[in-house]
Amino acid sequence: QVQLVESGGGLVQAGGSLRLSCAASGRTFSSYAMGWFRQAPGKEREFVAAISRSGGITDYSDSVKGRFTFSRDNAKNTVYLQMNSLKPEDTAVYYCAGSRVYRSGSIRATAGEYDYWGQGTQVTVSS
Repeated sequence: QVQLVESGGGLVQAGGSLRLSCAASGRTFSSYAMGWFRQAPGKEREFVAAISRSGGITDYSDSVKGRFTFSRDNAKNTVYLQMNSLKPEDTAVYYCAGSRVYRSGSIRATAGEYDYWGQGTQVTVSS
């Protein structure tokens, strides 16, 4: 069982930056591929980024590629999403998710592949 707690959301002007964190409980964090998803009002939850167990492999949605960076620190049981050049369309609740995987290079890009979710953190980008 893994519990995930996001933090770091807030209000920022367009062009600004935020760093989201997601802290995980448990001793097997390094066995989990992790992901970030977001959901804007009236829209479905969408994939933002994914990272492999070791952090060596990442994947991003086209809408955030080149602006967001996903990283992890397995010693601290934490993942980070550095968000730069934020746009109003990035406004959403951001969710951290975890999926136990057995291959070191595995990543997950769909919500249904994740077993554990955080409660979400609000990101609002003003124009």
